Amino acid sequence: MEQMPIELEIGWRDMDAGVSRLKRILHGVDGQSFSSEEYIHLYTTIFNMCTQKPPHDYSKQLYERYKKTLEDYIKSIVLPSLKEKHGEFLLRELVERWKNHKVMVRWLSRFFHYLDRYYVSRKLLLPLRELGMSCFHDLVFNELKTTLATIVIDMVDDERDGQLIDRALVKDVLGIYVEIGRGSLGVYELDFEQDFCKGTADYYSKKAQTWMLEDSCPEYMFKAEECLQKEKERVTHYLHSSTESKLLEDTMLELISRRAEQILNKENSGCRVLLFDGKTEDLSRIYRLFSKMEDGLSQVSQIFKEHVNEEGMSLLKHVSDAANRRKNERKEVVCSMEQDFVRKAIELHDKHLTYITSCFQNHTAFHKALKEAFELFCNKDVAGCSSAESLAAFCDNILWRGGSEKLSDEAVEETLDKVVNILTYISDKDLFVEFHRKKLGKRLLFDKSVNNDHERSLLSKLKQYFGGQFTSKMEGMLLDMTTARDHQTKFEAQNYPESIPGVDLSVTVLTTGYWPSYKTFNINLPSEMVCIPNCYLVELLLE
Repeated sequence: MEQMPIELEIGWRDMDAGVSRLKRILHGVDGQSFSSEEYIHLYTTIFNMCTQKPPHDYSKQLYERYKKTLEDYIKSIVLPSLKEKHGEFLLRELVERWKNHKVMVRWLSRFFHYLDRYYVSRKLLLPLRELGMSCFHDLVFNELKTTLATIVIDMVDDERDGQLIDRALVKDVLGIYVEIGRGSLGVYELDFEQDFCKGTADYYSKKAQTWMLEDSCPEYMFKAEECLQKEKERVTHYLHSSTESKLLEDTMLELISRRAEQILNKENSGCRVLLFDGKTEDLSRIYRLFSKMEDGLSQVSQIFKEHVNEEGMSLLKHVSDAANRRKNERKEVVCSMEQDFVRKAIELHDKHLTYITSCFQNHTAFHKALKEAFELFCNKDVAGCSSAESLAAFCDNILWRGGSEKLSDEAVEETLDKVVNILTYISDKDLFVEFHRKKLGKRLLFDKSVNNDHERSLLSKLKQYFGGQFTSKMEGMLLDMTTARDHQTKFEAQNYPESIPGVDLSVTVLTTGYWPSYKTFNINLPSEMVCIPNCYLVELLLE
């Protein structure tokens, strides 16, 4: 016997009763959830009403009534309860109503599952869960979104001013923006994020104007970095992760980028003052903040370059003035001033190289700035003496046994490294080679070199920086001296006939192309050597 079809209104009467019970559960009036029998009855009712033969297939009408049920509930219960709330109370009510709405949609979707599975997919309609979210968006969210965004932005501004806020509440509210977008961030971005970022820019624009008037450069930079860190934390606590880059960009723009020149050149506390006073912590902060800004480091490195050049020119003037005051004194005194310039230039280089490594994270822009600044003042004459000559004299003083520089072997090596660094900034390096070669010759010929290992070490450093051609002649000079010592040892070990008197003689044979030019003198041999047979004399001289 064929089953009688269920009429729409009769079937819907059962569904309406189920919806009423669902509302009571949501409001806490009925604490007991649907039993399996109740659920199966409601599901079967929808199933039968959707599978009956036309004209009793009520799939279309049920889809419409599903939507109307949600709309009626929202209009009669949800909206009135929200409209009577304000501020944070409105946010809490919204979170609660949204939670209930999702429960209602979930249960209704389960009751109407067959409708969703066949009719909706066949007709390419909006799935029931998405339809449920759409009802809340259209009737609730569109009505309140401007108010909601304003309340949240005000709460965030209160937190920025040091007040405690309910972060969990803000996170829940912003979660609704994301959820209601049904897999897209469009709603979140359009209805909240745009206004939030604009509000952030307005907030920090006002703060920056006040801080620029009241605070020193280090104080301002400290506050700016602290604000950026707190904005980053806000993303972790309640904002969507996609907001982070936009939020930090807007904060950076207002606090740093728009006021970069003002910050760096702030009177009595700007970047130049920090460099002069050695404020490494503040300089590190400037680097961290300006490295986030496009072209920011070029501004800082330009100031760094100008500062180094000013320091160098000041040093140059100080040494020149001192040398001029003492120009009538012995030459040794004036030379000591030139060497003092080299010593101070090395100290200046060390100081600013430390800034680069410890504050500016070895960034190439600052290495380039240091190089250009040193090239500017290191190629100027020092009290009428070229920098190349001053460097050669400084090396001579270190390597000359009995010189004024009394250094340990480690200190000598370290100082020679620094001299070579300074030499890289000198344009006329060939001039240095000539001066150094002459002084090296004197040290070698008069046996005044403090240590031949140091001589070789310096040549090795020069060769590494400037190539083998740069040091080939000086290496030949050292080789000549090594060969001469070997010959001398062999000569002294010779046993000559008793008829030849003992002669205490040291001979050094030099390769002409290696050594500087010296004046030639006629040799006046002592009488003891004149009587030696020529064959022995030649052997003695050329052994």
